[in-house]
Amino acid sequence: MLKSAATDPIQLAAVRQVKAWTRMRFGLGDDDAVFVAEIACGLPGCPPLETTVAFWSAPDTRHDFKLFKPVIDVVEDDLPPYWMKNAIISDGTAVSCC
Repeated sequence: MLKSAATDPIQLAAVRQVKAWTRMRFGLGDDDAVFVAEIACGLPGCPPLETTVAFWSAPDTRHDFKLFKPVIDVVEDDLPPYWMKNAIISDGTAVSCC
């Protein structure tokens, strides 16, 4: 049986922590949208679970990055450094794998 992350307090706390670290690292406000999701990748060479983070620094400027581990294993040092903020701007194309 699948278990929802919304009912798992450890998972929910990990997601909230990654959101908080992302806000601090990239200078985002409380009203700026930050999305954190753990996804399964079934493609060869991909980790079984990875954490995807996306945030918006302007209405049309989305930034995103992947962390190749489950959200509960993410530590603050796994996030990209602040100076990479412009390098992680998404151009809207989907990444096919890792």
